[in-house]
Amino acid sequence: MNIIDILIMIGYFAVLVVVGVIGSRRAKTSEDYILAGRNLGFIMYFGCLAAVILGGASTIGTTQLGYEYGLSGMWLVFMLGFGIMLLGIFLIKRITKFKVMTISEFLGKRFNTQTQLISALVASIYAMMVTVTQVIGMGTILNVLLGWNLTTSMLVGGGIVLFYTILGGMWSVTMTDIIQFIVMTIGIFFIMVPMSISSAGGWNQLSLQLPETHFSLSGIGISQIFHYFLLFALGMVVAQDIWQRVFTAKTLKIARTGTVFAGIYSLLYGLAVSVIGMCAFIVLPNLQDTQNAFASMALETLPPGVLGFVLAGVVSALMSTASGTLLASSTLITNDILKTYFFKDINEKQFLILSRTVTSIIGIAAIIFALWIQDVLVALDVAYAVLSGAVFVPIILGFFWKKATPKAAFYSIIVSTITILIGLAIEGITSTNPILYGIATSVVVMVVVSLVSQDQKQQFTEYQGNFKSRANHIDS
Repeated sequence: MNIIDILIMIGYFAVLVVVGVIGSRRAKTSEDYILAGRNLGFIMYFGCLAAVILGGASTIGTTQLGYEYGLSGMWLVFMLGFGIMLLGIFLIKRITKFKVMTISEFLGKRFNTQTQLISALVASIYAMMVTVTQVIGMGTILNVLLGWNLTTSMLVGGGIVLFYTILGGMWSVTMTDIIQFIVMTIGIFFIMVPMSISSAGGWNQLSLQLPETHFSLSGIGISQIFHYFLLFALGMVVAQDIWQRVFTAKTLKIARTGTVFAGIYSLLYGLAVSVIGMCAFIVLPNLQDTQNAFASMALETLPPGVLGFVLAGVVSALMSTASGTLLASSTLITNDILKTYFFKDINEKQFLILSRTVTSIIGIAAIIFALWIQDVLVALDVAYAVLSGAVFVPIILGFFWKKATPKAAFYSIIVSTITILIGLAIEGITSTNPILYGIATSVVVMVVVSLVSQDQKQQFTEYQGNFKSRANHIDS
């Protein structure tokens, strides 16, 4: 990289740190720290939600898929956008009726505290694993750009995110996300896409030089598209980091409209980044590690100064998602486990200290896992597999099926989680089957246990009624 680009990147990181410090001054209460005071208008809400949706897998992963499969690589991000629109259209109104901070808190109110506990554990693991994907993505970008080894790159990128998230919570995340949303939008749509197409010789050259399968929307395979639907469309509907952003909206109208617009933005983003991957296939035909396609394409095609800005945009996408999911994971553990079971009587100041402490621990753990896994798509598959397979059914039935019982929800999450993990271990983490097994198991357990519980309750009620009737008869 040119010295100008390096200075731009360093300056950008410095701005994020300063904004994080400013955000820390606004986080006076737990609601400020976790939900930005539930006070965001449309522009802030839409920008922040779009920024948290589109991270490492959306940018680096989709560019990799575009390089390997062409236009059909966009299905990963398409399913993220589709899922977020489903949430906005069908569930936002129901969600906002509950004054809660987490999906687990909703399950606790709808079912019982045991369900709240087990869902918090599952959802917090999901959120942390998404953070892991972003740290891997940041490491990949900085590794290619600056020539640092991957470990150092992950430590630097993850450390900056951890710093400003600890300081100001959702206020810092919100303020940095708006900056990141603007930078990534300009960098991807107005610089990287046109420059990539130009470097590849124009769209006509793309159509002439690329394999015909690169222009097929099903080139990646119908089974893989269905896999993305199970992972990402269903996962978005019940993701804690997304729900937590929903709770930051000032009104229901803002929450619903902003969510739908964020979904549409995601669809366009997926298309744009997959096109960049297709261009890289022509410009860089012998790329050894396709996970580096985006960073390598940027280095190859962009002039000094512009390169630094675009790469700041990519790092923005990673950091915004990392900070959002990091805060989501710590909120689940702090609010639904520690406060509920161990620190029931803590005051606001103590809760803030506890939240920052847990955020620090989760952040350090995420960086360690990133150093261990080092594959962005693998980490994302594991995260969404557990979330979609284990938590989706209890939440949806909790909203729409009145007969669902607390015992059913509790056992459903446990049994389906075990089923998914065993399936992933046996069939591999890229297999669709474990998710299907988990969803099927979850449905069966929810329905059977709910109906059995109701029959037992009805029998017990009838027994009590008969007993009281006999007692009254004897007394008379």
